[in-house]
Amino acid sequence: MTETGRKLAAAALAATVATMPAAVLGDSTVAAAAPGPLTAIRNIDYVIVFARDMAAMRKFYGEVMGFPVYRDVGPGWIEYRVGGTLLTLTEHGLVFNDAKTPQGALSLQLAFRVSRAEVDACAEALKRRGIALIDEPKDQPWGHRTLFFRDPDGNVLEIYADL
Repeated sequence: MTETGRKLAAAALAATVATMPAAVLGDSTVAAAAPGPLTAIRNIDYVIVFARDMAAMRKFYGEVMGFPVYRDVGPGWIEYRVGGTLLTLTEHGLVFNDAKTPQGALSLQLAFRVSRAEVDACAEALKRRGIALIDEPKDQPWGHRTLFFRDPDGNVLEIYADL
């Protein structure tokens, strides 16, 4: 495994463990969330990605990934339907005007679930479309078959299946 692959594996494992309930980890010192309005949250409805190169990102998610457009508000805002979630691309300054993530700096990772056989098929489809894979699909010790690659802004994308 490459150094990059080892770092990705360690980060993915840490993220998986960090999201596990304390009971799964056997940690009785972590308190359960207090009852209240925030416990009513059941899922993530949409994710907004602040794109550095909006044209390249629109082309990547619409043409390479093939996600159907849910709503195209204009050049600075587009929503794609990905299962039950909206993946939204926008430009800095449209709503929030924080400093942009520096070029070459990772700002997020998105993971898309498919069946086990589809992980390898997705890898082949991405390669045919000229997308460089970070590593070939492989079974990971945390119980996923994974495929990692990047979007035009450098964000890490993962296609995975439970083993």
